[in-house]
This record gives sequence, C-alpha cells and structure tokens, in this order.
Amino acid sequence: MLELKEVQAFYGTIQALKGVTLEVNAGEIVCLIGANGAGKSTTLMAISSVVPVGGGTIAYDGRDITRLATDRVVALGITQVPEGRMIFPDLTVLENLRMGAYLRRDRAALKADEAHALDLFPILKERRKQLGGTLSGGEQQMLAIARALMARPRLLLLDEPSLGLAPIVVEHIFEVITRINTEGTTLLLVEQNAQMALQVAHRGYVLETGRVVISGTAADLLADPRVQEAYLGMDMA
Repeated sequence: MLELKEVQAFYGTIQALKGVTLEVNAGEIVCLIGANGAGKSTTLMAISSVVPVGGGTIAYDGRDITRLATDRVVALGITQVPEGRMIFPDLTVLENLRMGAYLRRDRAALKADEAHALDLFPILKERRKQLGGTLSGGEQQMLAIARALMARPRLLLLDEPSLGLAPIVVEHIFEVITRINTEGTTLLLVEQNAQMALQVAHRGYVLETGRVVISGTAADLLADPRVQEAYLGMDMA
C-alpha cells in the first residue's frame, strides 16, 4: 500500500531523514520506534506532505505521491493524527469530528461514521457538546483519533498516541488501535512506548538519526537484544 524509497527530508540545513526505506502492506499495523530526534515524526509528516521530501520517493497504491499537496494526500485516503493532538480547542467535540470529514462529499454516511467514532470512545459521546479545549489529555487524544477516522482513511498515520497519558488510557487507546485495524484500516504507528507498539504491530522499523537500522516482524524485534537493550528497558549485559 505504501512504499518509501531512500526518502530524505531537511529542516533548513539539518537533514532529518537520510534515506528512509520502508513499506506498509494493506491490513497491517507497522510501527516506527526510536529515540527522540530519530526521524519518526518527520517520516509521517513527509508521507503527509507537511514536510517536503528532499530526495527519494513515496508511493501509495503504486502512485507517486512524493510531491502531492497535503489535501490531495488526505483525499487519496491517508490521514494523520499528529503528535500533540492538535484538536480545535474552541470547537465542540462534534464540531471537531465534522472537521475531520471536511473533504468528504458523501454527507449521507456522515451520521453513521460519527456514531461509530463515538462508539469507539464512549466518553466522547458524553462530552459531545463540550469544547475540545476543556477535555483531559486522554480525551483529546481520543478525539484526535476519532476526528481522523471521520475522513474514512484507508491508511491511518498515528504519531505518539500514548504520549503523556495515564496507563489505563493508553491501554484503551491501543485496544481501539487494534479494533480499527480489525475493521479494515491499515496503520503506520510512531510510538516511544516500544513494548506496547510491538505488542499490537505486525512488523516494525527502528530508526536512528534519520536511518532505518533494524526491521522485522514485531516478534523478531521484541526478541532482538539490541531492541531490548535500547528501547525495551532490558539490560542484556
């Protein structure tokens, strides 16, 4: 479904991605793990055309989207949940959800999708008339995911969904991630909680300083001593 070949990206003169090559197959959950500054978020933003690609190619369903405008990327079926949630604080929960469907023209189906999004996160149903800015961090993360789903993505890019959240909320978020995948959405997940990410993912890539240094099935990465030592908090000495 998605293929990156030798993708490079820059912030000014600083090279954030140094030839990232990876692929995501339809129906998978693929995770990107690595330390802060490894290039994980930049990879997602390059796919979404938020950060311009300075070299290499990105293909989606065999189509080159390397330099496609962001709104066209979304229209093709790729939606991103950004790090930091970025919900609209002065809009209600329902208004935030409807913003996620901004590019859609099939208005008849919106109510059903809205109901499904609220079914995934029942607390949002209770808060549907509440302003987004008054929600807790966990509720805002749920809203950010629900808003993205309103675009009916085939590929969902999730950036640090567990960041700063209580363990019980993280558990619920990852249960929903698994459910979304089971219902037919492919996911590319950036997550510092490598243990949790690899438990739900099919495959994964480890990024270090803008490069893929290890890749494999989730089971292989969980068993890899290098991954255990660097990202799973296990001392292999």
